[in-house]
Amino acid sequence: MTIRVLKPGPSTTVQDRGRFGYAHLGISPCGAADAVSLRIANLLVGNEEYAPALEMTLQGATLEFGRSAVIAVAGARCEVKIGPYRIAQDAAFEVSAGGVLQCGTMSAGVRAYLAIRGGVDVPRVMGSASTDLRGKFGGLEGRRLRAGDVTRGGRASGQRPGRLRTGALDPVESAAIRVTRGPQHDWFTEEAIARFLGNPYVVSEQSDRAGLRLTGEPINPREQKQLLTDGIPLGAVQVPPDGQPILLFVDQQTTGGYPKIASVIAADMHRIGQLRPRDEVRFAEVSIAEAVEALHAQERWLAEIWES
Repeated sequence: MTIRVLKPGPSTTVQDRGRFGYAHLGISPCGAADAVSLRIANLLVGNEEYAPALEMTLQGATLEFGRSAVIAVAGARCEVKIGPYRIAQDAAFEVSAGGVLQCGTMSAGVRAYLAIRGGVDVPRVMGSASTDLRGKFGGLEGRRLRAGDVTRGGRASGQRPGRLRTGALDPVESAAIRVTRGPQHDWFTEEAIARFLGNPYVVSEQSDRAGLRLTGEPINPREQKQLLTDGIPLGAVQVPPDGQPILLFVDQQTTGGYPKIASVIAADMHRIGQLRPRDEVRFAEVSIAEAVEALHAQERWLAEIWES
């Protein structure tokens, strides 16, 4: 099955879970910015939950399908149409042969995921189909989709498509992003840490999949000193000399020399992927044990949102 790109949107890429275990070679994990939405979209069409899908940012893509296909869109809200007919998100629909799927402007988030039954058939690089934009590999030639591109759907797994329980994805009141203390938290006074946790920050326009620059109350270490460049964990919050935190994200660099005051817990990383420029964010400290339990709770929730 061929899929032709009529309009790509500003940043549509192929993403899956990402590639892990290569940080020592300077290779970022990449992968879906909102892995929870990726998993939901894939399960809706009967794929393995981390199958390659299209991540669409700010504005969705318009695609023409050479053969009939089953698709689903999850994540940020956008208007989705098959031909002239609007369809719902978070549910599977069939696109007929020659049909055109249109995904509109994102709202209530910044990224939506288009899953196609069988996935997107692109070569794996180091075990992943994810696009590494800086490295220029993975996905479709290591780049964003362009008008006129043609890609292919993969082979369906035979898994039964899922159906969400009514109200399973109803929006909930936004809470603070949970963090644990970072590797250099002891470079900061308890007052500075309390200031970081007690004040809101705004996502800067200078933010992307590599990192989110935050503006707000500056925080500084006890003294300005040189940190020997070391490894950066996914989700680390580092503090440059101007005191404005930078949250390292899926396309992050793997080493750096700024002190890291905190790290976002795994269960909240998908929320980072839906933050827009000018969104306000707050942080709350949790223990490692609480972070582990939050991840277990997220997995239980993901298992319970489906109709039996």
